[in-house]
Amino acid sequence: MASPVNALRPPSVERLLAIVRPRLTAQAQASKGPAHRSNVAAAREILADERARIARGQPARDLEALAIELTGRLQAAHEPALGGVINATGVIVHTNLGRAPWPAAAIAAAAAAAGGYLFLELDHATGRRGARFRESERHLIALTGADDALVVNNNAAAVALAVGLAGRGRGVAVSRGELVEIGGGVRIPEIVRRAGAHLVEVGTTNRTRVADFEAPLADGRTRVVLRVHPSNFRQSGFTQRPDARELADLAHEHGAIVIDDLGSGALLDTKPYGLPHERMPAEALADGADLVTFSGDKLLGGPQAGCIVGRADLIARLRRDPLTRAMRPDKVTLAGLAATLGIYRAGRAVEEIPVWRMIAESVDSLRASAEAVRDELEDVNVPIRIVESEATVGGGSLPDEVLPSIAIAVGGPDAAPDLSPDRLVAALRTGEPAVIGRIAGDVVLLDLRTVDPEHRPALAGALRAAVDVARRGAGARDEARGSAVGGVRRP
Repeated sequence: MASPVNALRPPSVERLLAIVRPRLTAQAQASKGPAHRSNVAAAREILADERARIARGQPARDLEALAIELTGRLQAAHEPALGGVINATGVIVHTNLGRAPWPAAAIAAAAAAAGGYLFLELDHATGRRGARFRESERHLIALTGADDALVVNNNAAAVALAVGLAGRGRGVAVSRGELVEIGGGVRIPEIVRRAGAHLVEVGTTNRTRVADFEAPLADGRTRVVLRVHPSNFRQSGFTQRPDARELADLAHEHGAIVIDDLGSGALLDTKPYGLPHERMPAEALADGADLVTFSGDKLLGGPQAGCIVGRADLIARLRRDPLTRAMRPDKVTLAGLAATLGIYRAGRAVEEIPVWRMIAESVDSLRASAEAVRDELEDVNVPIRIVESEATVGGGSLPDEVLPSIAIAVGGPDAAPDLSPDRLVAALRTGEPAVIGRIAGDVVLLDLRTVDPEHRPALAGALRAAVDVARRGAGARDEARGSAVGGVRRP
């Protein structure tokens, strides 16, 4: 039964808090002081979001759905986090959920680095100050065939440092079809300008040829040619992109350098797993790129980092750049990245790096896991089906490409009104452990491809608890409404 909330106006702050307070700890229930002010501020934020949703023409959520969201937000604010999140969205590299989960070896290495001392800038053999911890860079050299490597704190920083080699006011040539936004509102033209270089646009949005670079290279306006991976979109139809080898040859004829930003940085071939081939750093170097940049936390599957590989003289110049110090990663990141790269060198990436394990898992294996979860929920009075699904790599990698997957579909037209998809997904999100799924029509989908095998046994319990929370909340709401309408207080 729907809560009597005006469809055009959310409830008041006090009405929402009155529903939520009994669900909180004693500390968070405070009626005055900092805790109370924090509760009021959180309620106001949620109600402001709800008003914006209604203004956009979206249906208003009922009071219980708003209360579930506020309860979860306040519990997170007033209580220590008890665990992580189970990603059942089907998006492997999920930016909003922290991108790539680290391999166990990287977690252990990072914990060891965080909990003690290490040879960060001290030479183990001589006892003198040495180069900053270079284990990750040595792995990158071995894995890509580069002369040298440098690690900074993210790929945007790597690109900014690299294009700075053009020199202040000198030109960086980029195809108009590659002037992309790479996420978080960060755009390639802005990175070039902030690096002090001058952007030289070449070609057209859909078609750029090698010959289009000839004039700006010949007249000396351009000292750097930047190739940018279109990470999160795809062009099709009447399109053309310059051949990497031919473009590098032309740039080198005119004394310019070529920087190839690969974005995700795949160190394994994606094609054997049913995905299009994603160009790898070693291939970009073989095509003549002088520097190649890529992320450490997307397809590579490790900590957030920016990796730069290529010519030793250019890497040496970047290492001397004062901005490199501002962009350097800390010891925990370096330790985690070194451990991740070591797994690649040992040939165990598909078995030990979660991103690649998710990409490689068979549909039959996913189906067996889904059936095991469903079997544990036979006594829960809610429609549950095993359905085929489609997962994506995410994180700006392989746009529009999908992997066949298996999902648990909960709800549907036969479900009770108190188990609407909005209410159920909110209860899952605010549960312990928190589970993030997605809504498709009138069902909640929990995609097994992105759920770690160790976490799959917890899915049944989390779903059972979420159904119970949604039903208890709806029942209490309807009882309170009935009492108010009938004018009789029930015992």
